[in-house]
Amino acid sequence: MITILATIVVLGVLIFVHELGHFLTAKWMDIEVPRFSIGFGPRVIGFKRGETEYVISALPLGGYVKMAGLEEMEMVEGPATETPETGPPRQAPRPRDFEAKSLPARVLVISAGVLMNFAFAFVTFAVVGAIWGVPVTPPPVIGGITEDLLPAGTEALAHVPRGTRILAIGDQTPGDFGDVRFALGTARPGPLVLRLEGREPVQITVPDNDSLRASLVAAVQEVLSVPAEIHEVMDDGAAARADLRAGDRVRRAGGRDIATWQEFVEIIETNPGVPVSLTIERDGRIIETAVTPEARVLPVGTVGRIGIGGPSELNAMPRERVGPLNAVAYGGTETWRWTRLTVQFIGGIFRGRQSARDIGGPIAIAQISGQAARAGLETFLNFMALLSVNLAVLNLLPIPVLDGGHLVFLGIEAVRGRALTIQQRMRLSQVGFVLILALMIFAIGNDVLRWLGL
Repeated sequence: MITILATIVVLGVLIFVHELGHFLTAKWMDIEVPRFSIGFGPRVIGFKRGETEYVISALPLGGYVKMAGLEEMEMVEGPATETPETGPPRQAPRPRDFEAKSLPARVLVISAGVLMNFAFAFVTFAVVGAIWGVPVTPPPVIGGITEDLLPAGTEALAHVPRGTRILAIGDQTPGDFGDVRFALGTARPGPLVLRLEGREPVQITVPDNDSLRASLVAAVQEVLSVPAEIHEVMDDGAAARADLRAGDRVRRAGGRDIATWQEFVEIIETNPGVPVSLTIERDGRIIETAVTPEARVLPVGTVGRIGIGGPSELNAMPRERVGPLNAVAYGGTETWRWTRLTVQFIGGIFRGRQSARDIGGPIAIAQISGQAARAGLETFLNFMALLSVNLAVLNLLPIPVLDGGHLVFLGIEAVRGRALTIQQRMRLSQVGFVLILALMIFAIGNDVLRWLGL
């Protein structure tokens, strides 16, 4: 139920925001708007106020603002025909037709949906930064490797010591650890070379399976200066037998003062089968105890495990409280960063450097929406902002029926001094609709294959 509700909220809000941009700008330019629709196809529910009918339609995979005189935008419903709103087909545009407006006005109306999606992302990121603080992204330095998460072909990473700076992943130069995750998560399947500071390069083989790729990304940990606080204790592990509990904070381990979670993990991993003395703070009390890590054989050797979980990535990320101006700056920076990464991802697909299997469809959106909702409001808002950026960039692709395709039509008009004919635009729009439909089918196919673990 949470997944369904989260998906409705995500798609409903983002489609509404996009179409609202077109609608408000069209009204501002005094363009007649017969219909504002969330979804395509048959009308499910709606009402009419003034000249505009506001409806929710059967297929919730987009929306449209029906403007008088813009026939190619109506091709989803059928060709231009006589209706109560538009009257019979005509040659000369009426004063309130889209075609009657100046070229700059039409460009603004077509661009307004994308601009609203960018604006939504900007405001959402800024609000998140103001309320929860701005994450301080760690540098591209390896804080640890979880060896048992490394898929086949990537075992060489386990030999890279903590504190090693990553200089390059393939031809990408990471500026922070977020870039490291992105580069590993979007690298083309096959050989990949990591250049490291002060060490020989490491070559791994990136898996083509999405779940294995996610495991690779999860295995490479950043440097986090967070307290060594236990968040979870497995029932059948050494920690449970030693009476360690969630909420315990480790102050000393193996005779060493402990300041961070990763220092504690390092001591546990390097002492398989050896009792490790612990000084624990619990509810303001200091408790002396010991735990014996269980030996686990991994490809790189034997390491210790005690069956505990530490801070999640979200909770572990250092935060900086900022004022309104810095929150606004954070909103702009995050919007630009995700725009750049989205463009790089799309460009990588066309250049053959990015697997088309990474394209997700409505099923993937639904799954991630549910996961984000369960993770909390901050994660949910961040996901909505990220998806809004994705929708904005995708809508700028020069495919007829998308905003980018309509901007191409207007660009052609600006260059040649006259617009394409309605028939030409309709034919091109029909081709664009077929392309979008094929892309949607392909994305849904990817979703199904991921769901089946293929």
